[in-house]
Amino acid sequence: MSELVVDLYSFGYQFSGIPEDLTDNKGGFVFDCRFLPNPGRQPAYFELTGMDREVEEYLEQFPQLYQFLNNIISIVDMAISNYKQREFTHLMISFGCTGGQHRSVYCAERLNVYLLKTGVKVNLNHVEQDK
Repeated sequence: MSELVVDLYSFGYQFSGIPEDLTDNKGGFVFDCRFLPNPGRQPAYFELTGMDREVEEYLEQFPQLYQFLNNIISIVDMAISNYKQREFTHLMISFGCTGGQHRSVYCAERLNVYLLKTGVKVNLNHVEQDK
């Protein structure tokens, strides 16, 4: 049985746009984080990213963040189970926000932590941050 690899991305709609899936699957999940509270509108967070503790603490004040991530985890769990049964080798999951700096990075990081606990191999890419 082949190992399932999850390609996990954060990106900015204003910069790179939705990452292209270069695997045979040719697609995956794209979750839009732009409706979540935006730390980028607060001067204290301009230079920080979703990997910084201050941004994490800001975002974690909002209940809709947990609802969003819990719903995504439910969807992703179903997909992973199905993909493993069908012996798929790749699943692509992307999180986008305006600039690819705060919200999408935070969400990709949180999902990465969850997926690693499930034993799935993850390739995490922060498109705007990796430039």
